[in-house]
Amino acid sequence: MKTENIPADIKSKSLKEARDEIDEILAKLETQNIDLSNTEKMYKRLLILNKHVENLFKIKSKGMSENKDLK
Repeated sequence: MKTENIPADIKSKSLKEARDEIDEILAKLETQNIDLSNTEKMYKRLLILNKHVENLFKIKSKGMSENKDLK
């Protein structure tokens, strides 16, 4: 999934906010009896949140690498 395909409500989340929502979704998926369509929606959101977290780590890693190269 490309960065431009990530919805704005997820793109605007900080790393902590995204991780908190991921934890919340995982807890719901593990403990509640929910219908299949709702489960599918939560799983898709979980994947998008995970991609957002991955992108944030890439940005941080790139920034750290550039700082290291400047030294």
